Amino acid sequence: MALTVLCLVFTIILLLGAPVSFAIGLSCVATFMVEGLPLETPFQIMISGMNVFSFLAIPFFIFSGELMLHGGIADKIVDFARSLMGHVRGGLGLANVVACTLFGGVSGSPVADTSAMGGVMIPMMKKEGYSAEYAVNVTMHASLTGAMMPTSHNMIIYAFAAQSAAGMVGIHEIKGVSIGDLMFAGLIPAFWIMTCVLCAAYYQAVKFGFPKTSAGVSMISKFPGWLTVMRNLAAALPGLGVMAIIMICIIKGISTATEAAAMAVTYSLVLTVVVYRTMTREKLLKALAKGSRTTGVVLMLIGVSNMLGWQMAWLEIPERISAALLMATTTPWLMLLYINILQVILGIFLDMAAHILITTPLFLPLAMQMGVGPVQFGIMLLLNCTLGLVHPPVGTVQFVGCAIGGVSVNAVMRTILPYYLAIWTAIQLVTYVDGFSTWLPTLINHHLVL
Repeated sequence: MALTVLCLVFTIILLLGAPVSFAIGLSCVATFMVEGLPLETPFQIMISGMNVFSFLAIPFFIFSGELMLHGGIADKIVDFARSLMGHVRGGLGLANVVACTLFGGVSGSPVADTSAMGGVMIPMMKKEGYSAEYAVNVTMHASLTGAMMPTSHNMIIYAFAAQSAAGMVGIHEIKGVSIGDLMFAGLIPAFWIMTCVLCAAYYQAVKFGFPKTSAGVSMISKFPGWLTVMRNLAAALPGLGVMAIIMICIIKGISTATEAAAMAVTYSLVLTVVVYRTMTREKLLKALAKGSRTTGVVLMLIGVSNMLGWQMAWLEIPERISAALLMATTTPWLMLLYINILQVILGIFLDMAAHILITTPLFLPLAMQMGVGPVQFGIMLLLNCTLGLVHPPVGTVQFVGCAIGGVSVNAVMRTILPYYLAIWTAIQLVTYVDGFSTWLPTLINHHLVL
């Protein structure tokens, strides 16, 4: 009965158009009432879920990204990428991919990356002979690397959701998951995605003859010279330094991820206010307002998802799902394929933070039984979540890109397949090739990371 109420209320509220956090919270409260438990309990669980020191990294990472976004860092990254690759076939599209990847390392957010890079690159690409559909697809898929970078607050959310992970993976004992290991585990998959999206962008540029005027005349520009490239790189490097600060602090043991995030905010402020002098009072207030709103949304999702996690444990939902999947197969590769398919389907309907918080306790124990450690599973989960960002009906990144490009979702979906394949290959490599995501953190830590 309680499980029926939980699912029914959640579905009805979601169909009414309410935010996911409200649907989760109200369905949990309704379930507590049906079970006859004190109503104080769900709110205590919600507050305790948000009251975690490690979560201080989330507002810091978000605010640092907003400072970079409004402080003009994106323009300098675009100038560097364009001078490097703008002279080849589809060069502006390839430059867009590189710029989005680099800015993803600064912002740590696919949505912020699409907003910043899309606002600059999509109008520029349309003006210089690229179709709006091509410009939007290139921007939004390259921006997905932001979820895999060290500045990603979604990694902090996954680390919280997986903090109770314990058990054996093969002969190795697992207890929790390290945020630092996750940050380094995402780097190789992120650059693999960049490479695959570069290939997809080049393929479509050759196929459709981009860039060209409405009359079909090619508009490929000339290479500006290595001196210009190096000059633009020097201008962009300070902005990219925020990622280096975080990685160095964690590798050398100088600070925790939370403290490194605070340093990133300080660095971003000094860079945009003192060095570049691009941060105005209005831009700073806008960055504070946007960062506060995003932080509030994320923390509310964390709180209500903690309520949901408690309810799922109470109703033994993870055990039931594991039993059902184990009845379907006990073959590890097939089980992981089922998990990936379910994750992709769920990602179509859930926002990324909610997806991570809801599905981690469901699938992580099962993945560990199949020999996949929490770090490898975390990158696998993040990649699956990113597909939902570029697919309706939730598709936050897709809607932002389409709004900037002034193009319909249907038009973008017609040429999206090569970019989907780029993300899907990364998912398969992370899932079935252990070292693809865990090799780098293993090398840095001098011990096996799973």
